Amino acid sequence: MEGEAKIAAAYIRVSTDDQLEYSPDAQRAEIRKYAETHGYMLPEAFIFVDEGISGKQTTKREGFNRMICAAKQKPRPFDAILLWKFSRFARNREDSIVYKSMLRKQLGIEVISISEPVGDDKMSIILEAMIEAMDEYYSLNLAEEVRRGMTEKARRGELQAAPAFGYRVENNTLCPIPEEAALVQDLFRRFIAGEGFFTLAQWMNNMGITTHRGNRFENRTIAYILQNPVYIGKLRWNPTGKTQLPEAVIVADAAHTPIISTETFQSAQRRMAQVKAGWAYHARPATGQKDWMSGLIHCAECNAPLVFVKPHFWKCNGYAHGTCRTTQHISDEKLKSMLITALRHAAPPSGTLRFHPAPRNTLTQSKRIGQKTQLTRKLARLRNAYLAGVESLESYARAKAALEEQSVALDACLAEQDDTPAMEDVHTVADLLQSRDFNKEEKQNAVRSIIESCAYSKAANTLTITYRLE
Repeated sequence: MEGEAKIAAAYIRVSTDDQLEYSPDAQRAEIRKYAETHGYMLPEAFIFVDEGISGKQTTKREGFNRMICAAKQKPRPFDAILLWKFSRFARNREDSIVYKSMLRKQLGIEVISISEPVGDDKMSIILEAMIEAMDEYYSLNLAEEVRRGMTEKARRGELQAAPAFGYRVENNTLCPIPEEAALVQDLFRRFIAGEGFFTLAQWMNNMGITTHRGNRFENRTIAYILQNPVYIGKLRWNPTGKTQLPEAVIVADAAHTPIISTETFQSAQRRMAQVKAGWAYHARPATGQKDWMSGLIHCAECNAPLVFVKPHFWKCNGYAHGTCRTTQHISDEKLKSMLITALRHAAPPSGTLRFHPAPRNTLTQSKRIGQKTQLTRKLARLRNAYLAGVESLESYARAKAALEEQSVALDACLAEQDDTPAMEDVHTVADLLQSRDFNKEEKQNAVRSIIESCAYSKAANTLTITYRLE
């Protein structure tokens, strides 16, 4: 109806580097004022907010994704999306183009910056593109400036990370915690004396000691402590954030008090090199991912999965990492025998107890899902080629139409229901697990179709199974 008030949504985003003018309350107030002035109704349910989140990507912005999901509903829930600035929508030109194009051309929803009016003429397209380019430049430049500043702080030995175990922060300087410092000294002493990561992690856990985040100690936690130069009065920082590039790591002298001597630290590094040299031979063997029972059975003590170890045993993965006190060590043959025996005795003589079977076309469906993922990636690459000017509009349209046709056909296949969803009782699954006529994937699908969870206790010699009842 002519004169009827239009409905608008609002998107508000605030990142950690924003100033006060960008606060959620300030943006909300300005957007409401604009809506009232320009004849828009702005329901509270259509105000989407993301706080403390960067605009570089959309994957982690829950408010943004909920707004896009709402916009796709039919009938169209709102006529426009109001923003304080275009930079609130995205600081990535590719995301900005894709989502604005979808909203405007496919859904008929306008995207409006209330502080950057661009109009409706041809020049407005250029102006909006310039604003988007400037926003992306600002974002990239800001990231470089922040990284440069952090690099300089690292070279000066200034603190810019959470305190390591053994320290607390006072006036932006690390100060030793006496009780934790004594434990760190003991860890270095015992490691140099020949104890391993696993033994040291168990020792800390048995005393009830936790990390600063409240977690139990694991092998990798001990290894991290033993290799951290913070304990000899230095600070370490990696500007790339990539552990596989150790040459980029900056280590500088700092102002805090060391906990151990340089000689002790170097002795620990020499033994660490010896330990690592032996890892190739003593590396953990292939886990149960090669077996149909992999990931199915968990430790009754800590709920960690039982993993396969050579030559033919299963043990608690938590125990292997030093976080569980019980190994749950059991042979492959005995564990499978216990499981299959339990399955055979689960159904009553009448055979009326029924379970949900694995879909017969599970493998076909998995293959189709993989094909669907590949098509999605091809569409994304095609779009990038078009945006970069590699593909013409005509060739882009033809290729896109062909890929979308394939995608629709796959969607139809994925939506099909199994015409013969026959129910299998527990005896059938037990027979299947012992048969040589079925492969690992089929056995995995069968046993998981009837078992919700499974826990093994060596102390009680029990296997506790929770079934998926129909």
